[in-house]
Amino acid sequence: MSVEATVPEVADVANRRTQRPAAATKFRSLVTNRIGSAVAVVIAVLWTIPTFGLLISSFRPEADIKSSGWWTFFSDPSFTLENYQEVLFGRASSGALATYFINSLVITVPATVIPLVLATMAAYAFSVLEWRGRDWVFVGVFALQIVPLQMALIPLLRLFSSSELLEPFPFLSVWVAHSIFALPLAVFLLHNFMSDVPKELVEAARVDGAGHVSVFLRIMLPLMAPAIASFAIFQFLWVWNDLLVGLTFTGANNAIQPLTARLAEMAGSRGQDWQLLTAGAFVSIILPLIVFLALQRYFVRGLLAGSVKG
Repeated sequence: MSVEATVPEVADVANRRTQRPAAATKFRSLVTNRIGSAVAVVIAVLWTIPTFGLLISSFRPEADIKSSGWWTFFSDPSFTLENYQEVLFGRASSGALATYFINSLVITVPATVIPLVLATMAAYAFSVLEWRGRDWVFVGVFALQIVPLQMALIPLLRLFSSSELLEPFPFLSVWVAHSIFALPLAVFLLHNFMSDVPKELVEAARVDGAGHVSVFLRIMLPLMAPAIASFAIFQFLWVWNDLLVGLTFTGANNAIQPLTARLAEMAGSRGQDWQLLTAGAFVSIILPLIVFLALQRYFVRGLLAGSVKG
């Protein structure tokens, strides 16, 4: 190929690279101007008002909640902690969420850690290691994302009902179910993130004598911290707020039921105790809110990773 033929190609590449920052700058100015800020503030206020009203209702007496709207609190304020006391330590028929809170914590933490560990190692195998049939296996893992989890509930339930491991480990079925349902998406996301790591970095480490274990632990894991934290937040929220899987695999065993199952029953058989849901809702969001705020920095980095190429 002649030098004259390569000049237009170089010019096209240079033009594309100069257009990308210009487009990014235009989008950034559109989002950060006064109109964009005003729209963001309006959306935030509209999103927050119902939550704020629920918070106020959780501290109002039962008679006030059932007779007037939460906004009347400002004209006739009345404050009580009875709802929270009843929810956390009250009668078994109407509250006592403290035990179920611990159950959800015992379910959620392993159900978040197990798929992350397995998916991180699988992503390394799909993106770094060379082996026959790798691409076809990855396509199969990717295709598993479209399979509804409801199709696997009954087969898994029958499998675990015949297992003797549930007696010493009653939460095992819930851990395995949540891990299985989370693995396809976790492998796909972490594989895409790990594929963006320059191959030269891995090759340089291999030349220096590092094995795959050293490359995985010392190079890949530190670089993948934002992606791991992002999926950890998603998985934690999914498992914590799950009702279907938890209720299916815990059944009628109240000793291991998650918090969401108790919240669904808290209003009573005829809905007469629905005022307790205001306090129960805020009890249930305390831990997810702490997790999100603690990992927010990594969460944002994980979402933005790979968004700018050039």
